[in-house]
Amino acid sequence: MRANRLQRDLFTQLLSELEKVRVTPEQLLTHAHKKGMSDSVSGQSELAGADALVLLEAAVEATGDPGLPLRLGQRVGIDSYGTFGFALMSCANQRESIELLLRYGKVFFEPTWESQEHDGGLLLLMSITQGTPAQQQLVTELCFSQLSFIGRSLLRAPIQGAEVHFTFPKPSNASIYQSILDAKITFGALRNQLFLPASVLDTPVKTANKSDHVVFHQQCEEMLRGLNSVEPITAAVRQLLIQSAGDFLDIAQVAERLHVSERTLRRRLEAESTSFRATFEEVRDLLAREYLAETELTVAEIAHLLDYSETVNFRRAFARWNGATPSQYRQHQVV
Repeated sequence: MRANRLQRDLFTQLLSELEKVRVTPEQLLTHAHKKGMSDSVSGQSELAGADALVLLEAAVEATGDPGLPLRLGQRVGIDSYGTFGFALMSCANQRESIELLLRYGKVFFEPTWESQEHDGGLLLLMSITQGTPAQQQLVTELCFSQLSFIGRSLLRAPIQGAEVHFTFPKPSNASIYQSILDAKITFGALRNQLFLPASVLDTPVKTANKSDHVVFHQQCEEMLRGLNSVEPITAAVRQLLIQSAGDFLDIAQVAERLHVSERTLRRRLEAESTSFRATFEEVRDLLAREYLAETELTVAEIAHLLDYSETVNFRRAFARWNGATPSQYRQHQVV
């Protein structure tokens, strides 16, 4: 898992679970260091990569509780995912939320996911190459538990007809898998995977909101782009503007958020062959096209969301950006 709010919240919940059995953070870290965790890691650290795997394994050994990863996955809510969590909550249905996971999951997770159509439903297959087989099993249990918990949170109901397959042999505490994951469990399978029937995929998400989804989707896109961004200042400005959609930040506010002067911000943007105005217009155009293609908002409502005082000004700007009016663009997307 990557060092972000999700990882930090998992670490906090892990310490809370250990406290219940009177294992102190110092005892956990001492044991983890003996197992090879980096000496630079402390109780206030953000853990990632190999260190996170060693820590989780050390926690299971320190507590003597093999079910710890499964329970830990039920302790972290969707809000810990930040923008990605809000994007999931705004999805129309579970199928759309899974599409988000497949596209943006690598921003938040080290394990990789892929999907396959199967028996009218969908298989979600997880792959992890880092760590020992024992560590990989613990991370797999944690990830599937968290996936199950988030899925139920989105539907606010049990996930009917789900099946989970694990590659490792049936453990002595097999009953806990059924009670926590609330799915048919198979051990000794060829792949670690979750099967969801079509009825689940098409179930509406209770908090679905199309206009919010457009904004959160674009924020996720910016984070994905930021993984390998070659224009760090432009990307940072673009992300702040998308995050403030509906009440856009001005250049002074953006500079303040980036801890630079307005003059420095202008100079750095110029060095990346752009300007604040050009970036702002790019964000407006991007959101406008998404709103028109993905929502039923009126042109006037979209103009308001994009901070235009007059709808006619938005129409003129959109025509300048795209060579077509908003209505023409929307009609073309429907065809």
